[in-house]
Amino acid sequence: MPNILVVGATRGLGAALVSYYASQPSTTVYATSRSSSPPSHSDNADNVHWLTDIDLMSPSCGIKLSSSLNSTPINTIYITAGYFATEDFSKGPDWDAEIKMYTTSSIAPVFIIHSLFSSSILTKGAKIILVSSESGSITLRHEQEGGGNFAHHGSKAALNMVGKQLSFDLKDKGIAVGILHPSFMRTEMTKGVGFDKYWDAGGALKPEEAAEIMAKWVDGTFDMHLTGQYWAPRGKRDIGNWDVVMGEDTGKSGPVQLPW
Repeated sequence: MPNILVVGATRGLGAALVSYYASQPSTTVYATSRSSSPPSHSDNADNVHWLTDIDLMSPSCGIKLSSSLNSTPINTIYITAGYFATEDFSKGPDWDAEIKMYTTSSIAPVFIIHSLFSSSILTKGAKIILVSSESGSITLRHEQEGGGNFAHHGSKAALNMVGKQLSFDLKDKGIAVGILHPSFMRTEMTKGVGFDKYWDAGGALKPEEAAEIMAKWVDGTFDMHLTGQYWAPRGKRDIGNWDVVMGEDTGKSGPVQLPW
């Protein structure tokens, strides 16, 4: 019976991953919430266990998560938690928002993974999935997209590096680390920053669709041979700069490995 841990499970992709795995009776799902109680809309299936008060802005988030799991071994962990505040050069950057974006996306995951490994919750054969974004690819950034969004893009690029470095640390332990772009999604997060106007043209998916594509790829394809790599399981379809930067004849269909 596999145990799945979803960090950042209360909405969007995280909530969709919880529902996807909860539909498999032989799977036990552990889901984190920043608040002191599960969300009111949470999946209440018997095989879903909520771990509350896990705040990625807290230095003790990893220790608290490990303690909440009480030595339960985890087969696959998805770290989906994120925060997106838009920034514009003409208006200036936002210090507090940048701290929150970098901490949530690229600092907290290091502490979480280190604590789970040190507590023997992640052992040989485990998979670590860091949910990044194609926006973290420096190669794919192009002038047609413009500047701004410094910390959102920067924190995802930092997460990519975190994943790469962790893959070196954990390779001889038999633990695989994947860095994934889950696809452009129709979530409250993208709507909240005004990206809903691009949903149709950008081929944005519902979180449930993106979760299924990603989970099937992780469960069926991802292993130690791909550790430390940066992938888009859905492919290039929602990566607006792909054809301009990479060429129209590359990555036409199916999962693609993204450039750093």
